[in-house]
Amino acid sequence: MSVFTTIDKEKYLFETDNFFIIYDGYPVSEGHLLIVTKELRKDYFALSIQEINELPVVIEEAKRIIEKKSSPDGYNIGMNCGESAGQTVMHFHCHIIPRYNGDMKDPRGGIRHCVEGKGYYDS
Repeated sequence: MSVFTTIDKEKYLFETDNFFIIYDGYPVSEGHLLIVTKELRKDYFALSIQEINELPVVIEEAKRIIEKKSSPDGYNIGMNCGESAGQTVMHFHCHIIPRYNGDMKDPRGGIRHCVEGKGYYDS
């Protein structure tokens, strides 16, 4: 059982046979969404082939949902796979994080900053 299995379907913004989209409970930016598997899967590497093939379609739908309310300048799409990668909920979820000009002083390096000191490869 995971925190995602207790979410009321009324909170779903969109769903398919395999996934649902919800707002992140602890958003890092306006419009931050999560794509979650309906079946308990530990992480991306535990997804079925059908789920892997469907995920890009659901990511596009998440982008459409965000853009109905906001006009982001970019996106970070991320999945934490394993405790060493920062995963704290062991149920697959993909973060769709809208990014806005000025939301960080220097966003260069993006997700490379997940390991301290490794984000700046051009200095």
